[in-house]
Amino acid sequence: MEKGGGKPAPSRLCFLATLCAMFWVLIFYFHFAVVSNEPDASAGQVAEVRIARTRLQFPVTDRPDMPLAPPDPASEPPPPPPPVVRPKEEVEEKPAAGARQEEAPPKVVAAASYPFERALRTAENKSDPCGGRYIYVHELPPRFNEDMLRDCEKLSVWTNMCRFMINDGLGPPLSDEEGVFSSTGWYGTNQFAVDVIFGNRMKQYECLTKDSSMAAAVFVPFYAGFDIARYLWGYNISMRDAASLDLVDWLMKKPEWNLMGGRDHFLVAGRITWDFRRLTDGESDWGSKLLFLPAAKNMSMLVVESSPWNSNDFGIPYPTYFHPAKDADVFLWQDRMRNLERPWLFSFAGAPRPGDPMSIRGQLIDQCRSSSVCKLLECDLGESKCHSPSTIMKMFQSSLFCLQPQGDSYTRRSAFDSMLAGCIPVFFHPGSAYVQYTWHLPKNYTRYSVFIPENDIRTRNASIEERLKSIHPDVVKNMREEVINLIPRVIYADPRSKLETLKDAFDVSIEAIINKVTNLRRDIIAGREDKDFIEENSWKYSLLEDGQRTIGPHEWDPFFSKPKDKGGDSSSSSAEAAKKSWKSEQRVQN
Repeated sequence: MEKGGGKPAPSRLCFLATLCAMFWVLIFYFHFAVVSNEPDASAGQVAEVRIARTRLQFPVTDRPDMPLAPPDPASEPPPPPPPVVRPKEEVEEKPAAGARQEEAPPKVVAAASYPFERALRTAENKSDPCGGRYIYVHELPPRFNEDMLRDCEKLSVWTNMCRFMINDGLGPPLSDEEGVFSSTGWYGTNQFAVDVIFGNRMKQYECLTKDSSMAAAVFVPFYAGFDIARYLWGYNISMRDAASLDLVDWLMKKPEWNLMGGRDHFLVAGRITWDFRRLTDGESDWGSKLLFLPAAKNMSMLVVESSPWNSNDFGIPYPTYFHPAKDADVFLWQDRMRNLERPWLFSFAGAPRPGDPMSIRGQLIDQCRSSSVCKLLECDLGESKCHSPSTIMKMFQSSLFCLQPQGDSYTRRSAFDSMLAGCIPVFFHPGSAYVQYTWHLPKNYTRYSVFIPENDIRTRNASIEERLKSIHPDVVKNMREEVINLIPRVIYADPRSKLETLKDAFDVSIEAIINKVTNLRRDIIAGREDKDFIEENSWKYSLLEDGQRTIGPHEWDPFFSKPKDKGGDSSSSSAEAAKKSWKSEQRVQN
């Protein structure tokens, strides 16, 4: 180098630096010239997000005839911009997937999802004998039920109810002095003991579940009848309403309530509906306001007498004295009732109502007294035989027809005692049975009973004896057989056991409640809503056959056209009827 005096040769370090620079130039060129021309991955992700948002904004609907609405652009948040902005020409030539989705939304079939659908699906499992029949029972604090039984001496101001609470609510066994009972299953049952009888039967129900999502209905074991019986006389409205308000508050906090807002819940009260329908907060008004509470209007309440003008209560039979433990007991009793000699054409057990100008009992007693084919058992104060189960049953067993006018309210226990004896009931008002017990008795009332309008008796245009004698013997035989066949449906089996094949009043009631809730759920899913329902005509709806929804004029309209005349207003005669019923209870229990 020294000798030549020329330029020095490039160093190896400079050569390596040049190669490195060329390498990074190629990397950047590849990224901006090639990769940037490919569809952007981030933009695709944004499109997918926008598609998902578009789907969520379609309204959920269960009606196939309701079109899905497109998403509202104003409510959709704008997506974040892509990291690389391409020329406008590129976007027009090859739009992003998200843009195509907005121009042509996918065909999304939105199906409504209801929390009770699992319960409906259980019925599709044919291998499950309880499918569609599961009942969930709320575990209420004992103040709503068991505590009342521990204080049973306070359940009535007239008598100590403790003797009626033994044997799971059936009362003491009956002795058979007059030879009218069968060997087993007969008890001195109080007519208002359904609360505890029903509750104990529920404990033996074969399809109870701890999983409320599977339940066809939800039972609330609140002894509503026992609760109000403690406070009907001498207590202010705050005391009368306290347990009902407490119960509703407790229920509405439970997740099971939120499933349907209580419309799948039911409870039982062994008293007439008017004890729970106080319209005002006046201290002199009768009863509690349980059935008028907004939450309680969603529930179903089973009572021994329901209101014709309200839709949240349903009539179930009064308890009789017969509570069989097995099917054979029922069959033996039915055969016995078929083979009895019945010397009396008709009979009547009851007291007159001189203070009630609308009562026809005085005329019935007069007609029975003047007839040689009528057996009369007067039940005024001091007549203890009227309160003897054996005396009552002996008279009914010896009669072809049993007169059943209104009691202090529409209904009376005597109607079920007479049917238990195989005696054909004669009713004078449709509110006494025909619009009350549609779950348990045929809607075609002529199959098992005779109807003579009250007004025919008041105007003395009807002779009961002549009317009954005019019925052909073959028709009478068929009617009596129908009554005897109905016996299982109007009695409550022993709560400590269960009938094998027959359905008693409990089974019929549970089946009816499950059908009611199931049909309601199906209507909700199908989007059916009966906007023309008129609650004041509830008695008409109860007479419709399955599948019918429309009501119209009815032959019994005159009997129910003026609710305030008979129980439609708790501030008028319904309160008076309830008070009279309570006084009648006093006579029976003393």
